[in-house]
Amino acid sequence: MSATKQTNIGNGAPYSVPPEPNRWPAIGLAVGVHAMLLAFLWIGVSWQNNAPVAVEAEIWDVTTQTAAPPPAPAPAPEPEPEPETPPPQPAPKAVEPPPVVEKPQPKAPDIALEREKKRKEELKRKQIEEERERKLEEQKRAEEKKAKALAEKKERELEEKKAKADAEKKEAEQKKKEEAEKKKKEEAEKKKKAAAEQKKLEAARAEEMRRITGAAGNPTSTGTAEKSTAPRIDKGYTAAITAKVKGNTSYAGSLDEPGNPTATFRVEQLPTGEIISVRKIKSSGVPSFDDAVEKGITKSSPLPKKKDGTVERSLVIEFHMKDLQ
Repeated sequence: MSATKQTNIGNGAPYSVPPEPNRWPAIGLAVGVHAMLLAFLWIGVSWQNNAPVAVEAEIWDVTTQTAAPPPAPAPAPEPEPEPETPPPQPAPKAVEPPPVVEKPQPKAPDIALEREKKRKEELKRKQIEEERERKLEEQKRAEEKKAKALAEKKERELEEKKAKADAEKKEAEQKKKEEAEKKKKEEAEKKKKAAAEQKKLEAARAEEMRRITGAAGNPTSTGTAEKSTAPRIDKGYTAAITAKVKGNTSYAGSLDEPGNPTATFRVEQLPTGEIISVRKIKSSGVPSFDDAVEKGITKSSPLPKKKDGTVERSLVIEFHMKDLQ
């Protein structure tokens, strides 16, 4: 400043005091910075008393970012503005709303996260429950389907078994009916054949009787009747008949009867050797022996023929008990 004064004096210009620089912006800036520091200190103290450390850290991060501009007041070293610091007292009024508004904000993310977590857990629980119910329903349907299939299979088996039994019963009844009809037919054929045989025998008997009666009425007639009554009978023929009858005679009685019991029978036969009738002429005195001989004669039909192929239509045959030994 002395140099300036000298220069001005040397030039002959009048001396004037240069104007002081305007300090109000610096003062205002200093006041604002101090007010902000006080407000932050008050908020920090209140925050430490009411909020957890984690919340305090989050708030300080935000305030630190917003408080970055304070390094600007470089001319703060001047001591003059310090006495004027009391005016920042009304600053807390402007700072009071932030604690009320900002206090619940740190909990909001936790509540939202908790709600989201609960929502997801509830959704997962519902999904698990729905999946469990779905599986139970599927299992129930599968069991019902299996039970239905088993019942249908059992019903089919019963129906098949019943149908098979009915078919077997029907087949058995048909077979029984056929057998009955066959038996009935055989019996009818047998009766018919027996009737025809009986008729044939009766005709032969009638013819034989006519022949016998005719021979008796005509003593001069010749033929088989004469042969039957004549004593000239082939001994070999008689022996053959006796041997056959003996082979068919079964006598279970004792053969130690006194004497030699003899049974005499008249036998009528056809030209073929078939026996028409057997009649007992004389009993041996032993009925069981007589019956055995008669049955043996009947079983011997047809009787043997002569060497020339002829037969005696009427024969008188004697059988001795001792001959059966």
